[in-house]
Amino acid sequence: PLDLHYLAQVKALADRIAPQWISDHLCWTGVNGLNMHDLLPLPYTMQAVEHVVARIQQVQDYLGRQILIENVSSYLNYQQAEMQEWEFLSMVAERADCLILLDVNNIYVSAVNHGFDPLTYIAGVPNERVYQIHLAGHSHRQDYIVDTHDAPIVDAVWALYGETIKRLGRVSTMIERDDHMPELTELLQEVEQAKDIMSEIFVVSTYDA
Repeated sequence: PLDLHYLAQVKALADRIAPQWISDHLCWTGVNGLNMHDLLPLPYTMQAVEHVVARIQQVQDYLGRQILIENVSSYLNYQQAEMQEWEFLSMVAERADCLILLDVNNIYVSAVNHGFDPLTYIAGVPNERVYQIHLAGHSHRQDYIVDTHDAPIVDAVWALYGETIKRLGRVSTMIERDDHMPELTELLQEVEQAKDIMSEIFVVSTYDA
């Protein structure tokens, strides 16, 4: 069941600081009181859609506002899956009438791990519901990669970010770094690179139009 004590704390904090939005990951983290301390992917089934939609609606009703749900990186697929991840994310967002926090690095990580085209994922998400984008670095583990937030953003993720911006337009973007923190100047260079990509695409798109 939902932790109403925790939700009350979130609501009190939101009422006090008036954040632009509140977000959470589209995942599960434990069962029967056991927390795995990881963001585990959901099975992409209609049963899961109905369950998650009901939970999001409960949270939104309690908070009195829409929330953003964020796609996670994944390292396995469920045999019970009835749809693709982007179809699952889009259906949940539409049915719950919530918004999306699109993690471009997570899309890239999952695309490499599962062998799908990340551009198909981007094209399958409802543009009007994407309110923020996340970028991050990852780590290679032989034949798969892990979303670790402890390395610079790679060229392939920057390229995917550019394609995402072309489709979505100007969307608030945040760079995540959780470990192996470099000098501030290096982090600011990544911020400037994100700004440059957005500015270049926005100017070119305006000129072409």
